[in-house]
Amino acid sequence: MQADDQFDDDIEGEDGDRKFVTALARGLDVLRCFRPHETTLTNQEIAARTGLPKPTISRLTHTLRRLDYLVYSERTGTYRLGAGVLSLGYGVLSGMEIATRAQEELRRLCTGPNPNVTAALAEMHRLSAVYMAVHRSQQAVALTINVGARLPLLRSAIGRAILVGMNAGERDHVVRMAKEARPDDAAEIDRCIADALADFERYGLCTGFGNWRKEVNGIAVPVFSLNGDRIYGLNVGGPAFLVSPEDLMTHYAEPLKQAARNLSAQAPGGCGA
Repeated sequence: MQADDQFDDDIEGEDGDRKFVTALARGLDVLRCFRPHETTLTNQEIAARTGLPKPTISRLTHTLRRLDYLVYSERTGTYRLGAGVLSLGYGVLSGMEIATRAQEELRRLCTGPNPNVTAALAEMHRLSAVYMAVHRSQQAVALTINVGARLPLLRSAIGRAILVGMNAGERDHVVRMAKEARPDDAAEIDRCIADALADFERYGLCTGFGNWRKEVNGIAVPVFSLNGDRIYGLNVGGPAFLVSPEDLMTHYAEPLKQAARNLSAQAPGGCGA
């Protein structure tokens, strides 16, 4: 692959294949730079591994960041793989250390009095919450949601938990994205945000009692990465006819909050900060 700085979708591949999209191939090359047990890379390191000029890499990483396939840390000047890559099915869990740490907390949450609950950890990708880790009930009737599943950010408890963990500027950006995608639903989008903030103010968590699907109940809290630059949602829920709102609030709210504290550093100012 030639190391020029052109982004022409009509450029031929190395074998003369005019259907070959060079810019796409280069973007995938950037994602493939991340090796097992390697969490972050700089633009310079990516340029060295791909053989592409740094200006090209800067444009590629900027684009991948805008699409949430990469996440940039202002503090370290590095990129890491984002939830968007996971939603495409790539095996990136090895680079998401929190998913491994979360497994024990998820298992513990599912050892409570109701054997029908499922617990999960998710991260935002555009207007969805993407499941990174799941511990599912072993009962015959349980939520059949797996790693990589996408829940609506504004209507699910786990998505709302991510939103309340953001500062006001980050949350406003998501609201603008949602309204651009669904301009006719602007009032509903504002109501969803208001409900999430009110829940968190009142209970210290977000509820989802039939908001996402009428047959599903859940509660969720935000979780912060150890360096504070990533926000996740942690939830517990189950089929509504087996897992009631009262059951979740009485038996699982405090263990859920404790699990979030175990996984988080000291929480940066969310919920309107």
